[in-house]
Amino acid sequence: MWPRVPLIIGTHRLLTADVNFARLGLLVVDEEQRFGVQHKEAIKKLSTAVDVLTMSATPIPRTLEMSLVGIRDLSLLQTPPADRQPILTHVGPFDERVAIEAIRRELLREGQVFWVHNRVRSIDSAAARLRELVPEARVAVAHGQMDEGSLEQVVLDFWEGAYDVLVCTTIIESGIDMPTVNTLVVERSDLLGLGQMHQLRGRVGRSGQRAYAYLFHPADARLSEEAYERLRTIGESTELGSGFRIAMRDLEIRGAGNLLGESQSGHIAAVGYDLYCQMVTEAVGEMKGETPDAPPVVNLDLATDAHLPADYVTREESRLGAYRRLADVTTAADVDDIRAEWVDRYGPPPAAAEALLDIARLRADCLRVGISDVTVTGDPRSSQQVRMSPVELPLSATMRLQRLSRRAVLKEDLRQLVVPIPRGQPVIEYVTRFIRELYAIDS
Repeated sequence: MWPRVPLIIGTHRLLTADVNFARLGLLVVDEEQRFGVQHKEAIKKLSTAVDVLTMSATPIPRTLEMSLVGIRDLSLLQTPPADRQPILTHVGPFDERVAIEAIRRELLREGQVFWVHNRVRSIDSAAARLRELVPEARVAVAHGQMDEGSLEQVVLDFWEGAYDVLVCTTIIESGIDMPTVNTLVVERSDLLGLGQMHQLRGRVGRSGQRAYAYLFHPADARLSEEAYERLRTIGESTELGSGFRIAMRDLEIRGAGNLLGESQSGHIAAVGYDLYCQMVTEAVGEMKGETPDAPPVVNLDLATDAHLPADYVTREESRLGAYRRLADVTTAADVDDIRAEWVDRYGPPPAAAEALLDIARLRADCLRVGISDVTVTGDPRSSQQVRMSPVELPLSATMRLQRLSRRAVLKEDLRQLVVPIPRGQPVIEYVTRFIRELYAIDS
């Protein structure tokens, strides 16, 4: 009879079919981003009553989505290690002089450097080039295709200070704790994921000293929009404890994944990402016995051309995201922020996009005063009128109504207000201005 072992620590090997547990009660998964979908399916089969705790600085999109919609519980550790300092991060095109200067600065303070070249085929050539550029540096090479004994010996020699620069692949992404390494250089960061870059950056600065991370991309290559967004996010997220923020941005860029399939990233093509998330959230709430609050609805029938042209925002996902953000705004200030972002990313908005923003401002004002229906009728070439409901005006607002339009009709029994639109007036602009002046809304 085998002796009973209360605690076992192991690798993915514990999830294989030939390893059995008598009474498994708790499973702790460290570095969760290293486990793929098949590993997670194996975890589900271990036991129906096992408690699972997964830990990661950058959870993969599907796991994070499960937490956000309520399928899993989520806890955040916000306290950084003692004496840990934020890592100064430089993101930009590859500059050989900057990289060499970074190595020499680290050598002057008797530190060590990780140089990430994630191509085994050319890693020896990269190391030879580095030896020519910095002859005073002792350079070693480490990658996953080396035999186990050689790889272990190189890492041990580097840890003991026999080398100054370790030219390596992303094999150092996790599990490496070397306090004397305080500079990281990544040659092709545009090919790495957000989680990978954050994990790599976390390999330096572990002793309390100021650390530096240089994330380069080819100077002559045109970055894809996703690569640009990843690099911008990692460059902006340098404060301690920014892993959750990075994972959230990764979720936006890559999509949430399929909770019932093998895709751990990507959008749900059948029903759309937003509807899918809404359906999952409602299903989880229903299982918990929660009654969802009905979102406020404003119906705007304005007969105008308002949309995001495909030649202005070329990516369909970006257009859908912009529509979603506009549908969620509650104040005119939110709309102004979105417009400023569009100008920064895509340039001045065309007329159709400006009309879309104007409608969003009108919708935000309607939500503020409790109007749920705005309909414009009539012929634009002759006469038009706007019908708004429900409308209940105090005495002071009734006086303002007479001043704003003597031909306006307030049907108190129907809680409806009908206002003629002066000929030649832009419809959306006039209706927005009328509501703001009637309800004394500050611009």
